[in-house]
Amino acid sequence: MTSTLERRPAPTATPSAGERTPRRLGFGRSRRSAWDLKLSPYLYISPFFILFAITGLFPIAYTAVISFMDWDLVRNSGEFIGFDQYAWVLSQPKFWIALRNTFSIFLLSSVPQLIIAVFIAAMLDQNIRAKTFWRMSVLIPYVMAPVAVALIFSNMFGDQYGVVNTTLQNLGLPAVPWHSDAFASHIAIATMVNFRWTGYNTLILLAAMQAIPREYYEAATVDGAGKIRQFFSITLPSLKPTLIFVIITATIGGLQIFDEPRMYDQYGTGGADNQWLTVTLWLYNVGWGEWNFGRAAALAWILFLIILAIGAINMVVTRSLVRDDGTRDPRSRRERRAQARAARQRLTMDAASGGLRGEETRR
Repeated sequence: MTSTLERRPAPTATPSAGERTPRRLGFGRSRRSAWDLKLSPYLYISPFFILFAITGLFPIAYTAVISFMDWDLVRNSGEFIGFDQYAWVLSQPKFWIALRNTFSIFLLSSVPQLIIAVFIAAMLDQNIRAKTFWRMSVLIPYVMAPVAVALIFSNMFGDQYGVVNTTLQNLGLPAVPWHSDAFASHIAIATMVNFRWTGYNTLILLAAMQAIPREYYEAATVDGAGKIRQFFSITLPSLKPTLIFVIITATIGGLQIFDEPRMYDQYGTGGADNQWLTVTLWLYNVGWGEWNFGRAAALAWILFLIILAIGAINMVVTRSLVRDDGTRDPRSRRERRAQARAARQRLTMDAASGGLRGEETRR
């Protein structure tokens, strides 16, 4: 004997008083979500740019205005004289001497600094004992006060009683005129810069080296490549983006060098014959020594344009190196924008269709 059971529809669960009904995403909410997805990143980073506009862009623009005026500090006003301040700066022999000294110190500090930083980073990347101790030790010169470093090294490179000349004379070598000779003073100041910034660049390069996949080195070892071959074939090509960043920052910092030449002697004017006078040091002397802020502002903008030109050259070199690595996007900017716009439209349409299906389900 068989009996047929009548199928009853399954009871639908009704939300209790404490539970909330899930809300479906409608067309209006999807459009709001798309705008939130588009605008929220800019809102997150806006505090930095607002503060930068107040504390950075406004002083830069105000300096540009002052550079075209014969500024009176007492009345806090000036008379517009056009490009006369720029013409005066470019006509001064001291400007070209300062520019030569700046580039000389920059080259003597940046090139050895980067070479030594790459070498130390490669040594710290090996499996050595007390890794943390050695990695923290290379950063100690960077955290030292620049004034303290300059005072110590200026005494070390003293012409008569300095440690360096005393050591050279004990070895039977003649003493070096570290303050009277221009090139010798550049070497001494570049040594200060290298002492301070080598450890900082070392840690940046070390972080980039540790990001290189170790499978590359294992495969190279299996193929019979030695440590030197692995360094030049794997490590250096992988460090290209980081090296470019370090070179750009070293260029900007090297052309703005001030603390070391300022504290190299007790007067801080760049030497009796302008042996180590830099552009920023002359800018300080013109602005706060001669109280001529119009000329100092013009000199600051000339230095800014020089740094901008060198930065543009670095950008061209950067793009060529990145293109050689194959990491550059082959699509044009218009194609990338069109693809991003199509992706946003698909996201909006999917959200809208999902909202309509939810409405139909509720009906």
